[in-house]
Amino acid sequence: MKKPVFVFSLLIGGVILTSCANQSANEPSLGKAESTSTLSQPAAAPATQDALQNQAQNTSQNTQITPAPRQRSQLIKKAAMTLIVNSVEKTIDSVSKIINKQQGDLIKLEQKQPKNDNARHTATIQLRIPHNLLEPTLSELAKLGTVQSRNISAQDVGEQLVDLQARLTNLQKTEANLQKIMDKSGSVKDILSVSQELSNVRQSIEQINAQLKNLQNQVSYSTITLNLEAAVSSSNQGRGLGSQVQESWNNSTNSLGKVTVGLLKLSIWLMVYSPVLLILAGGIYGLQRWRRNSRPAD
Repeated sequence: MKKPVFVFSLLIGGVILTSCANQSANEPSLGKAESTSTLSQPAAAPATQDALQNQAQNTSQNTQITPAPRQRSQLIKKAAMTLIVNSVEKTIDSVSKIINKQQGDLIKLEQKQPKNDNARHTATIQLRIPHNLLEPTLSELAKLGTVQSRNISAQDVGEQLVDLQARLTNLQKTEANLQKIMDKSGSVKDILSVSQELSNVRQSIEQINAQLKNLQNQVSYSTITLNLEAAVSSSNQGRGLGSQVQESWNNSTNSLGKVTVGLLKLSIWLMVYSPVLLILAGGIYGLQRWRRNSRPAD
């Protein structure tokens, strides 16, 4: 009986020792794992910093100031057109209607009447219309006759406008500063000096404002120079039969009157010089008879 009990006790003791050994073996592994996890945290820090840097770069790229959109070109447009028309007078009336329709202005009108039959009736019209109606207006004008020439030119004054605007802003700031100095008390000499400088600045501001308004007006309105030329080279060919007959009658009556007046003047001259003429005629007749009588008879 004692031998089996002893064997049983050895078995139980072995089991207890084995479990203790396993527990002690597991505890160091857990500590090692904990230390490993603790050491791994600093290793992960650089990756986190890289991620933060990448995020910062992406954020900076996304927050970069985008360039401002390009402004519309500030163009001063001018056009010129030459038309061959049947009647210059009627075409001028049609051009006036087109100007009123397009809400434009007539700037200049010059006409040259023909001085002889070979000259042509011509006219030059300069008009101004809104810049967005330039092409439609040219199309309407082209319908009035035969287009002999047509051209359009443009000048970009955008940079000039920006430069004038910047100068104006700086001058306005200078004016405000000078005005503040003027408001402060000081000697009469200083006040007069600042007042003179302020007057010069205001004069420059007015000049720049005038230049800006002039350029902006030229950009807003386009100018068209229209040259008209009659298709008929003779002034008489463009008139009707009735006017030509009337002119012929007037010329013939005037000519008859001139001939009649000339004959009357000649009659008066003959009446005045008739005695002299009679004396001359008598002398010539007497001389001829004397010559006949003085010839010897055969």
